[in-house]
Amino acid sequence: MADTIGGYANEGACGDEPPRWRGINHLALVTNDLDATVRFYHGVLGMRVVATIATATMKHYFFELGPASTIAFFEWTGTDVGTIEKPAGVPPRQPTQFDHVSFNLADVDALERLRDRLAEYACEVTGVVDHGFVRSIYFTDPNGISLEASCWVHDPTARPADYTDLDGLFGDPEPVDALRELRSSGELSWTPSTTLIDEGADPA
Repeated sequence: MADTIGGYANEGACGDEPPRWRGINHLALVTNDLDATVRFYHGVLGMRVVATIATATMKHYFFELGPASTIAFFEWTGTDVGTIEKPAGVPPRQPTQFDHVSFNLADVDALERLRDRLAEYACEVTGVVDHGFVRSIYFTDPNGISLEASCWVHDPTARPADYTDLDGLFGDPEPVDALRELRSSGELSWTPSTTLIDEGADPA
């Protein structure tokens, strides 16, 4: 593993501006059946397979979401990873840190076309759900992973954040302390330090 750098405890300690993120390079999930996963993500959802990696112990396939943005799946040889099968937005019945993945579409018309496409491929899907600033449909992949396709009604990334907009994008009436700090001063009083998991292992 490459050399690592310790974290800083306070915001601004690095003395430069935050990273300029360009979306998700890849979201890495795990499947017991990579063949069915390819048939769903490429065949049903129309996400091109754009890259593959394979070793004696695993396969790792990447599906295109947008420019430089992918979702990827591992299949580990001889390892049954089980399934999640957790409905989106519902409290979990078992330990998990994962709820669902939402893919971005341009508008409600695109949502409706995807809903119809899923139905044509015999995949169950909800109607369009209005969440206020975002609208969505919900469905499931062959691995039991809850999926959502969404379009912004009001794109929160296209404008400065107004943390006082309690009737719009910031509707939590009892926000966590960090958001209260951002609302009052625009800065965070502290940030957490983190540690690597099993530093001796090489990332796949």
